[in-house]
Amino acid sequence: MNELIKINYDTEQPSVSARDLHEGLGIKTAFKDWFPRMTEYGFEAGKDFNMLKNERVQIEGTREVKREIIDYQITVDMAKQICMIQRTDKGRQYREYFLELEKAWNSPEQVFARALHMADKMVNSLKEQCKFLGGQVMEQQKVIEELQPKASYYDMILQCKDLIATTTIAKDYGMSAKKFNAMLHAMGVQFKQGDIWVLYAKHQGQGYLKTKTHNYADMTGIQHSKEHSYWTQKGRLFLYDFLKQKSILPVMEQFEGRGLEGVAH
Repeated sequence: MNELIKINYDTEQPSVSARDLHEGLGIKTAFKDWFPRMTEYGFEAGKDFNMLKNERVQIEGTREVKREIIDYQITVDMAKQICMIQRTDKGRQYREYFLELEKAWNSPEQVFARALHMADKMVNSLKEQCKFLGGQVMEQQKVIEELQPKASYYDMILQCKDLIATTTIAKDYGMSAKKFNAMLHAMGVQFKQGDIWVLYAKHQGQGYLKTKTHNYADMTGIQHSKEHSYWTQKGRLFLYDFLKQKSILPVMEQFEGRGLEGVAH
């Protein structure tokens, strides 16, 4: 089947240029007057036709001038009916052409081919979505990895239910026990009573500290006893939250913080 007019297959239904049809049918009436009359035969904008604005270079005298040209993309069904309205040999020729085109368009082979084309487009779209979602997952994983060291220290406290000496906790913060105890004293957490550290009244009764009595013999063999304070799991969580509010972090979180600042800069 020889092509009488260029067919656009990019739309949902095959369509043609109204100007091309106007020219092909040999219509003498100016396009700007002819097409509005054609639309009066019950055709709807947005359904049967859509307006297009194109630029054309025209020779005016000795100059090339760009002019905006109004055109319309019309469905083959509308074009077929317009051809019938003309009642000319050209009209009948073009109508027969459009009828053959519709027949081919609706053939099982063409329907199947369009279905495959749509499936390919859907697959490509899904691939792009997967790529986008994969990028989001990687970003989320990165955030999780950045937060992991903080969670690890907290988890370490939760996993350890044993009583912990101040020396061990002080080491987590990169301090000696002496410096750590003095800091807690300055912050109003504890005070020294005799040889042991005791919590101030506002922190007592919370189950933060427990004392243990240790028996030992001196060089002469005489037995002695001494009390030592130990932090409970609840007490360690209290210290972590209390010190974090004052921007004092365990060493592993201090390291992570410096690493993130380095990335930011």
